[in-house]
Amino acid sequence: MPAQHDIAAETELWDTFAASAFTEDAEPSFCWTQYAGHGPGPELLGSPRSVLEIGCGTGRALAHLAQRGTAARGVDLSPVMVKKTTEKWVDTGAEFVCSEVLEYLSEREEVYDAVYSIFGAAWFADPGRLFPLVRRRLSPGGVFAFSQPPAIPGAYGPQGMYKGGFAGKAMFTYRYSYRPAVWERLLTRAGFATADAQVLDAPHPGHIGTLLVRAVAP
Repeated sequence: MPAQHDIAAETELWDTFAASAFTEDAEPSFCWTQYAGHGPGPELLGSPRSVLEIGCGTGRALAHLAQRGTAARGVDLSPVMVKKTTEKWVDTGAEFVCSEVLEYLSEREEVYDAVYSIFGAAWFADPGRLFPLVRRRLSPGGVFAFSQPPAIPGAYGPQGMYKGGFAGKAMFTYRYSYRPAVWERLLTRAGFATADAQVLDAPHPGHIGTLLVRAVAP
């Protein structure tokens, strides 16, 4: 049975997340992994003149790129988060848009040198729908890169996730998990010229690594 995304319910979920995740003393920072200072940085995107972050969350990565002179736009489902990020990063020049990412990519015509997601929309959107849309929004040779936790062995495809424990209002969304080779196939089938997916080990043995995926448009 396909995952049944309830956008209204997911918006409420991410609004709740925004209330606790955003901190006023946050500084611009770009890190692909869940471990500060670990792994590669924005160089995976190449030297883009324009970027789109899908599921931009607190906006720290986008603000980092904007401060370096990149035309930086982010899309997020939560109006609460978008209001906070717009106010927080107004001086960096980063732009934040409140929209469901599949609708945004379908309805807009802008193209970007890079599209990326850091534990964001690429984790929570059906890749069969998302990847072709991203491909159409990339300039020739553009880069699509995303990171998220690797799949738990034997648990592949859409995975339901409750928010806030297992009591109270049933707030949930779906995440998508696959082996690295499957991610690569999904990307090349969507029209990307090359795709590379790998799991970057955590800085401490036995800790959760990071799935890091990079694809290039023809």
